[in-house]
Amino acid sequence: MLPDHLTRLDATALLEALHSGQVTAADATRAYLDRIEALNPQLHAVITLNPDAARDAAALDALPAEHRGPLHGLPMLIKDNIDVAGLPTTAGSVLLRDHVPTADAPLVARLRAAGAVILGKANMTEWANFMTLGMTNGYSSLGGQTVNPWRAGRDTGGSSSGSGVAVAARLCAAAIGTETSGSIVSPAHQSGVYGLKPTLGLVPRTGIIPISHSQDTAGPITRSAWDADLILGVISGPDPADPATQVLTLTAPAASGPLRAVLIDDARHASPGELAALDTVAGHLGRLGADVQRRGFPSREELSRSGWLLDVLVYEFKGDLNAYLSSVQRGPRSLHEVIQANDADPARCLKYGQTLLHAAEGTRGDFSELAYRQARDRDLRLTRTEGFDVLFRDADLVVFPGIHGYDLAAKAGYPSLAVPTLHDGEPTGVLLVAPHGQDRTLLQLAEALQGELGDPQLPPV
Repeated sequence: MLPDHLTRLDATALLEALHSGQVTAADATRAYLDRIEALNPQLHAVITLNPDAARDAAALDALPAEHRGPLHGLPMLIKDNIDVAGLPTTAGSVLLRDHVPTADAPLVARLRAAGAVILGKANMTEWANFMTLGMTNGYSSLGGQTVNPWRAGRDTGGSSSGSGVAVAARLCAAAIGTETSGSIVSPAHQSGVYGLKPTLGLVPRTGIIPISHSQDTAGPITRSAWDADLILGVISGPDPADPATQVLTLTAPAASGPLRAVLIDDARHASPGELAALDTVAGHLGRLGADVQRRGFPSREELSRSGWLLDVLVYEFKGDLNAYLSSVQRGPRSLHEVIQANDADPARCLKYGQTLLHAAEGTRGDFSELAYRQARDRDLRLTRTEGFDVLFRDADLVVFPGIHGYDLAAKAGYPSLAVPTLHDGEPTGVLLVAPHGQDRTLLQLAEALQGELGDPQLPPV
């Protein structure tokens, strides 16, 4: 196959070619490395290349067929807040440019064991967009400004900006991002690809620079729902170092029956393109036999009155980040040291400031504090008990225009998936949300929906 054709295949189709011997892992890896070389100077989506990628691919080609894993030869990028042995993990900060972990994060180890080729690390919004208010999505002091391949100046979404751009621009067959609140589904939405935020606790967070143990998760960004399903099956599972993974396993899809879907009518906040996407998806769901209703989100009025609060994230960030940084050998070893180092080099480090870092450092990091417990209880009440759980009494799926429910799904810890469509030649789409632990059901529904919608159109780069 010609290199350009190779990179147009989604991960599932490429894996079929790899397993059948039509394509070698070395060929696929070289095709993507060549695209990175050609396009990354313009897009700034890749922050670090793996110098051993070609060697790793050649080693996979030498394996007998019976020893090849489910992701054999699949070229992937990993967000730069996830540990990859031998490559810097920086969260986009120049302060961590010399921090080179010696061990893979568990999810990366699982990808390698399944046969994936790690091409390198994807750029991201610095400190996962929890450094300051008003930072441009996709900017980091180390990697520069990520550029949306659909057009310069279009939002890249964040904080997994480089992961979304790289998948859309065909710099990798699939990528891993992380999300605390919108950081997978937003860049996927802006770049016109699929982005899965799994149920909290399904994918281990060990070896990932954190924000919040109540909301953080990693997940795949891909060009199809099938790709996301395949990769989730590889990276999910218990991890002894992450207690949240001890109580949840990836289950088979729920028993089939008449699909019941609730569409959240959010016309006050959604754009014409997002509302058009909602109508399009509603029509396809109807053709798939779904009972489709339109409703408002049950707790929307109280949520609107109180606004979007960061209390839980501000409280958890300090302690969670300090736990990660305590093992860093070259670079800041605490949030306090990060703030000091930024202040010492404002020209490079403080283009947008560090207001959220100061806010987090100002907390005591005591999770027994009344204000913290009240904030967390409020989040769960408004998103779970008085939110999604009310809808899921009568529905299997909740659909938002654009990604307008991303923060609700993130606080609830429920799985969500950005599904792309086009409007006036640019990406838009919807957000699907399913009940706790029903990730496979969510993906199965998305696969059926993609069969109706067709494969995502990619940008002309």
